[in-house]
Amino acid sequence: MSDAENPVLLLVDDEPAQRRLNIAMANRAGWRTVCAASAEDALALLGTREGMRLSAVIIDDWTDSGEAVSLIRDIHERRPRLPVLVLTANGSAERAVEAMRAGAHDFLIKPIAPDSFLAALRTVLTHPGEEGELRPLTEKIRTPLGFDEIVGSSPTFRAALAIAAKAARARVPILIEGESGVGKEVIANAIHAASPRARAPLVTVNCGAIPANLVESDLFGHERGAFTGAFDRHIGKFMSANGGTIFLDEVSELPLEAQVKLLRVLQDGEIQPVGARLPSQVDVRVIAATNKRLIAEVEAGRFREDLYYRLNVVQLTIPPLRDRVGDIPALARHLLDRIGAQPGMHSLGITSEAINLLSRHDWPGNVRQLHNTLFRAAVLCDGDALTAADFPQLSGQLTSEDGPRPARNVSPLLRSAQENGIGVTLYEANGHLRSLSDIEADVIRLAIGHYRGRMTEVARRLGIGRSTLYRKLAELGIDTAA
Repeated sequence: MSDAENPVLLLVDDEPAQRRLNIAMANRAGWRTVCAASAEDALALLGTREGMRLSAVIIDDWTDSGEAVSLIRDIHERRPRLPVLVLTANGSAERAVEAMRAGAHDFLIKPIAPDSFLAALRTVLTHPGEEGELRPLTEKIRTPLGFDEIVGSSPTFRAALAIAAKAARARVPILIEGESGVGKEVIANAIHAASPRARAPLVTVNCGAIPANLVESDLFGHERGAFTGAFDRHIGKFMSANGGTIFLDEVSELPLEAQVKLLRVLQDGEIQPVGARLPSQVDVRVIAATNKRLIAEVEAGRFREDLYYRLNVVQLTIPPLRDRVGDIPALARHLLDRIGAQPGMHSLGITSEAINLLSRHDWPGNVRQLHNTLFRAAVLCDGDALTAADFPQLSGQLTSEDGPRPARNVSPLLRSAQENGIGVTLYEANGHLRSLSDIEADVIRLAIGHYRGRMTEVARRLGIGRSTLYRKLAELGIDTAA
């Protein structure tokens, strides 16, 4: 059996209880674990036959002396392509940044949820030694954004936000479609925060990260003795979200058996834990998201049609970043502000050359990839502003031996928007000019997004009075959240 089929993990941890927990989670994902209780033992193991087969290292940041950071640096010098992950407590964010500067691949916040632990190990196997996979602290320690804080001025994006803001006040289910990384969870958080349920919990579930045989137990709970290994009663995610909202990310990955139970929740507000004799009532608002076209999954027989229509009461389609390149300058600065506010980081500007470089990239990973790219550059930057030189991987991807690589499948109009950061389209697809009212509406939406909904500032920058602005909003049918 190859290493990829039976990967080996080095776990550096001197706490027996935590070590047993991490070993159990790694075994569940098919990893074989070897342990070291100290930095000296870990370095000694690297040179052994077993050490040469390692696929990853996990270090529990157990000491205040910086020993973990020194160990990361030593491992990185000896085995630069061996991914090193760090387990750290919530209060150790600054040390996590130090660890990444020393060469860590990623870090995990304790207490670590099993699905997050397993997702980190999967990333190591699918992208071994790949740079650019570091996830910022703003993703690890989330600060939800309200609608007025979400950056984006493109008409399609603002239209989706306007629908979301209106739907937030209702109880109806919402389906969010869009490619991975476009910000579906950010919008789900904003919907919950703007809803009457804002004081109740928001429970997030990644349906694609739960093993198929555990989906029903994880979502709906189980009774003691319901199956082998059910030593205690388990409260499912729906009961934990009672009175609040549940966000089902990658809902298309749910097995058909679990889809039947989800349909019952939406129809009757009832859940039935595995092994329970009677159902229980829950009051939960469902927001679902998928990176697939769910109607195509229905047509292929992989998703129930009746469940699709129950979830799709309100549908939002979030455009990919490549379709709103005019948002990249403001988005990059916004993300840098959030990154700079994290412990161990400092405020950074960004040069126009760097913005132009970012705007020319395709961003297949969308906003999440942009976020991660900026974070890696910020971690390694010693100056006061990011320059094009801080993004060597992007420069290499966009340049060939024959000179700069032209953007793929990009029209002259879109290329102009990329180069100039313009967020308003003047022409229809057939080449004719758009109507003045449509262009005016887009300019107003752009201004509202750019100035984060501060209507006095919007009116001042547009050169009109507030009363005129509100009259135009009414005439053009623009929601103030848009």
